[in-house]
Amino acid sequence: MSTTANGCLSGLKAEAFQKTVDGKQTDLYVLKNSKGYEVAVTNYGGALVAIMVPDKNGKIANVIQGHDNIDDVINSPEPFLSTLIGRWGNRICKGKFTLEGKEYSLAINNGPNALHGGPTGFHKRVWDAKQLSDTSLELSYVAEDMEEGFPGKFEITVVYTWTDDNELVIDYKGTTDKTTIVNMTHHGYFSIAGIANPTPTILDHICEINADHYIPIDETSIPLGTIDSVKGTPFDFTTPKTIGRDIEADDIQIKNGTGYDHCYVLNKKEVGELSFAARITDPNSGRTMEVYTTEPGIQVYTDNFATGYPIQFGATAPRRSAICFEAQHFPDSPNRPYFPSTILRPGEVYKQKTIYKFGVAK
Repeated sequence: MSTTANGCLSGLKAEAFQKTVDGKQTDLYVLKNSKGYEVAVTNYGGALVAIMVPDKNGKIANVIQGHDNIDDVINSPEPFLSTLIGRWGNRICKGKFTLEGKEYSLAINNGPNALHGGPTGFHKRVWDAKQLSDTSLELSYVAEDMEEGFPGKFEITVVYTWTDDNELVIDYKGTTDKTTIVNMTHHGYFSIAGIANPTPTILDHICEINADHYIPIDETSIPLGTIDSVKGTPFDFTTPKTIGRDIEADDIQIKNGTGYDHCYVLNKKEVGELSFAARITDPNSGRTMEVYTTEPGIQVYTDNFATGYPIQFGATAPRRSAICFEAQHFPDSPNRPYFPSTILRPGEVYKQKTIYKFGVAK
């Protein structure tokens, strides 16, 4: 149990997150840095429920969408709202893949495809939690062999660390006892203007993405098989521009994604390096967020299907009131040998590091 949850900046209460689910205890954990800013997490799905950071005037607000009690987290209208995603993030075509000559079938939960590890993926699991310090929380989970259709007993540990520079560092480390596929991510719904009723749109936010290429998709959001240049398309954020500038462009890819819901191929000097991926700036509050990751790609999703559903303390989540930067490998990789491999074998260690850094524009 967290000892720091009550009296936190977000107003969230530990007891509102305490429940027995599937025989395991859920709770609220608060990470507080030396400046007094906070991150709040529940071990149900590893969901981030608050990131409390200042704007240009020092006003502190929650910049991530989440709920204020465990029942609403469990029953959220957006099941992936700011949760950990696994064992496999993004889509797998028709929920099928072949590994070492054997075909595996996954649950179909997104049109004709499998999405985000299935309906009872890691976002729906109670993780074992250990608060390592005031600024660090370790979550661990064991996915059994064939859980949600994936082979191998996969043991995964995720550590959230909240630094004095207002960086949320997410470290993943996992092993398997038989060959499997792994592509984890975090599905944070970031609203750096601050959540409200209604939460402001992200369309005026200035965005930069460190990617010269992206992966075009079909009408079911499965890769076409090419890696295309962003140059001359609505997908070019190599020079900063507002998210809203081209989001309604007369472009087949924008139509297929109902906005932005595409994987960007990050510019990397070497495989696995921790490097700059993206930055957003809210011109009104002055808040900024930068993303750094070791992953080769980042799925950029502009909250195209939100309906104005309630989130915490009377705030609401209208369409396009958040942006997601899901650091990951490429969609449908198990069926695409020309994409970077997501295969994990016994004796190997799955690792990923992603950083979300919050600041104020100079």
